[in-house]
Amino acid sequence: MIAAASIALAVWLYLLLARGAFWRCSERDDWGQAELPAWPRVAAVVPARNEADCIGDSIGSLLAQDYGGEWTVVLVDDDSSDGTAEIARRVANADTRLRVVRSRGLPAGWTGKLWAAKQGVDAASALPQPPDYLLLTDADIVHAPDSVSRLVAHAERQHLVLTSLMVKLNCESFAERATIPAFIFFFQMLYPFSCVNRPESAVAAAAGGCMLVRADALRKAGGIEAVRAALIDDCALAKALKAQGPIWLGLTERVRSVRCYPAGADIRRMVARSAYAQLRYSPLLLLAMMALMALTFLVPPLATIFGSGAARWIGAGSWALMFVAFQPTLRFYRLSPLWGLALPVIALQYMLFTLDSAYQYVRGQGGSWKGRMQANVSERR
Repeated sequence: MIAAASIALAVWLYLLLARGAFWRCSERDDWGQAELPAWPRVAAVVPARNEADCIGDSIGSLLAQDYGGEWTVVLVDDDSSDGTAEIARRVANADTRLRVVRSRGLPAGWTGKLWAAKQGVDAASALPQPPDYLLLTDADIVHAPDSVSRLVAHAERQHLVLTSLMVKLNCESFAERATIPAFIFFFQMLYPFSCVNRPESAVAAAAGGCMLVRADALRKAGGIEAVRAALIDDCALAKALKAQGPIWLGLTERVRSVRCYPAGADIRRMVARSAYAQLRYSPLLLLAMMALMALTFLVPPLATIFGSGAARWIGAGSWALMFVAFQPTLRFYRLSPLWGLALPVIALQYMLFTLDSAYQYVRGQGGSWKGRMQANVSERR
């Protein structure tokens, strides 16, 4: 027990001191006032499949932008059966800045979302004045009125090819409070934002809900086609774009998701859709990840509760570091600090979600989203 507890303590010391300070949540969109001498052309691309509950708020927020340049919104209706496109048109109220594209049949080798995104990018590129930037955003995302102005101003000042915001996820139900902050914490642990934002670092990541991309950089990177089979498409695109120039990823409270996850099963499905893809569909990587998660998150409380002597004190120290590391994320979501004590249980839940992801993949149900099983088009190793 003392050996495992000591290794866990070493892991937590590494995470807090040498992992890009990911846990501090310091990379945010606090850029100041958005001002430019001239505003480039921008087009939003919104893939949507059966998003009747969200699309009105999303499209409404995009059409309400205070952007000073040419601004177009392209909605790609991905074979919806719930009136998604009709709701968007009704919200637009004949606003000519909204263009609705009906997605063509899904070809082999593409995920549904990326095929829709590609058609949206093509439609935007075919405008009389093609955009300089593309805002790739999701149908459940609501933007503050100055969101696009701030994104573009930051991208122009810093000469970024990709500017991405980790949108603020809904966190109201008990299931959301018990899992959503940890989702953000784990994502930052995998992809420390400070490392993503350093051009010399090989770490590349983005958050698919809000990605402002330079159109010429996207073309040079091979377009959406370059990542057409990726389930974790945002990070795959970030990797391709970082080869073209600097990228930036950070937290925001100005762009948020209106999608709700009222029950744990809803969050399980969201995580399980791509968790095994993150491990490249490898049983060995799955076993390694399970062992590392158990060592990092389960050993400290087990050593504290069931250990004795030095093992108990070392376990308690690791658990205390875990508690401290989780606090900035909890504050960001305005939750009680006491949720930090529950992180081991929450981590165990995510381990089970990942096992379920692997199980669904083996059953041929991997990557399930909106009635499509998409893992079969992803790269397998």
